[in-house]
Amino acid sequence: MGGSHSREDLDISDSEDEYETEREHEEEEEDNYEDCKDETPDRSSSSSSKRRPKTPSSLDEVESKLKALKLKYPSAAQNPNAVKLYLHIGGNTPKAKWVTSEKLTSYSFLKTSRIDGRGEEEEDDDDGEGECEDPFWVLKVGFKIRVKVSAEMQLKTFKDQRRVDFVAQGVWAMKFLSDDDYKIFVTKFQDCLFENTYGYESNEANKLKVYGKDFIGWAKPEAADDSMWEDADDSLLKSPGSATPLRANQDLTEEFEEEANVGIQSLALGALDNSFLVSDSGIQVVKNYSDGIHGKGGFVNFSGGNYRSSSNLVHSTPKKALLMRAETSMLFMSPMSDAKPHNTGLHQLDIETGKIVTEWKFEKDGTDITMRDIANDSKGAQLDPSGSTFLGLDDNRLCRWDMRDKNGIVQNLANAGAPVLNWSQGHQFSRGTNFQCFASTGDGSIVVGSLDGKIRLYSSNSMRQAKTAFPGLGSPIRHVDVTYDGRWILGTTDTYLILICTLFTDKNGTTKTGFNGRMGNKIAAPRLLKLTPLDSHLAGVNNKFHKAQFSWVTENGKQERHLVATVGKFSVIWNFQQVKNGSHECYQNQEGLKSCYCYKIVLKDDSIVDSRFMHDKFAVSDLPEAPLVIATPMKVSSFSISSRQC
Repeated sequence: MGGSHSREDLDISDSEDEYETEREHEEEEEDNYEDCKDETPDRSSSSSSKRRPKTPSSLDEVESKLKALKLKYPSAAQNPNAVKLYLHIGGNTPKAKWVTSEKLTSYSFLKTSRIDGRGEEEEDDDDGEGECEDPFWVLKVGFKIRVKVSAEMQLKTFKDQRRVDFVAQGVWAMKFLSDDDYKIFVTKFQDCLFENTYGYESNEANKLKVYGKDFIGWAKPEAADDSMWEDADDSLLKSPGSATPLRANQDLTEEFEEEANVGIQSLALGALDNSFLVSDSGIQVVKNYSDGIHGKGGFVNFSGGNYRSSSNLVHSTPKKALLMRAETSMLFMSPMSDAKPHNTGLHQLDIETGKIVTEWKFEKDGTDITMRDIANDSKGAQLDPSGSTFLGLDDNRLCRWDMRDKNGIVQNLANAGAPVLNWSQGHQFSRGTNFQCFASTGDGSIVVGSLDGKIRLYSSNSMRQAKTAFPGLGSPIRHVDVTYDGRWILGTTDTYLILICTLFTDKNGTTKTGFNGRMGNKIAAPRLLKLTPLDSHLAGVNNKFHKAQFSWVTENGKQERHLVATVGKFSVIWNFQQVKNGSHECYQNQEGLKSCYCYKIVLKDDSIVDSRFMHDKFAVSDLPEAPLVIATPMKVSSFSISSRQC
């Protein structure tokens, strides 16, 4: 299990810089001496045989020596982009440290269409004319670093140290020689990032075009109204059902780890007696306890005769499982392929009999349609014993499906043909919404994430028009979750999580959420949850965030306590109360949107399939949170959060 603070944050102190500066001067003198010394390899220790500089034969030779030294050690005054470059070595081991890579080098931002440098525009102020198509901004540091300006760099700022850290085939740090130099770099980096992300030059008009006037605080966080974060935080702390926040001296303890007999593809956690491990061959039933899930129950084998339909859809790996009807029934979808996560139907499992009882078809107006995701009507809907409806999402569709016919009668599942789900409510949008994921609140309101990064909020009464549409930050939303009360939204992108406060005060002074009214222009800037550059590098270049979720509550007056996400072999846990605290130390000396780097990491030996907190009912009185369940393809582990005595 890893710690919440990587050794990447070892301070590059000013005293160290002073020491290195002294060393630089000493070595410059030594190099000068070496350049001019006699070539005779006399190593005698006698004082009479000390090395002496070779007398230059001409003034031309003197001038050439001086020019050589000047090139080797350029002065900061000659280069306003001068920086000191450091490389992090040792990973997350006790021997981790920063080493000096370049005592004095320079950076530049170049516009190019090739990361290898061919075809680049040598002047960063050039208008981009020439052979290059769709050029983008690149950060070049000396001869060692050349990287596209993007969120994948995981740039982290340290204003008080005049320092930035980032990932570029390694973990690097640059220290600037003055506060002004630092500010110039950060401003230019943010401008280049905006242009690379949206395709527009970074200026006031284009920021207004991208974010809209109501969300300009997303582009200018320093001007945003953060009072809603604090007001919401205060109200929760005063409420009788408020959560106990995770203290700094609390830790995660592994309670159980069990081998799985199946290749786990997803988790379906129950709030009652059982949870379910979904694999490509079947569904394994496990028991819920106050210290985690363990103990194997029944197993539903997809190829063992439990399925009566002739459909071959069931032979593909289920990617989505949904519990319903007081967790006695399960719906699951199998995508056509990884490239096409859509399906024309789903299967229904009767958990009590262990049999797959039917295959449902998605159909509208007599035509087969596809869905890419399904979700419960609300946060607690899976506990409703009479539930017959659920939500569906496709690229340009948002709807509610009903397993009863149009007259409200439960359909006869014994019919030979596949029964058709009733499209009971919804809307088919014009092309361009590119919906990717969705989730529901406790009252049935819906949040939808899109490919362009937008996050839309729909009330429980209408799916036709979003009450609020957040502009996003340019990265596709791969997964989305929302708190039971609808006050907070958590979006997952490949490189960061985005936490949004939906609260606003209407013209009558009433506090509402963006699900129930239009938020106007007093909208708080979001907060980002990120890995440090080092942890991002250790996670692997191809490993991305997925399935970030709040801890699980289904009761009014209770607040989610933690957030968890998966990236590669890491399960990453944030303290929700800490993230909301605007005065937290993590937010000091940052530039741009507030980014929280205070987290705990659970490291597993294999890539993690899913990480989720069990239902709040399994949080025992002396622990602040329900157990955390982490699944890899062949193992399931349960962790408790406990207080350490200091």
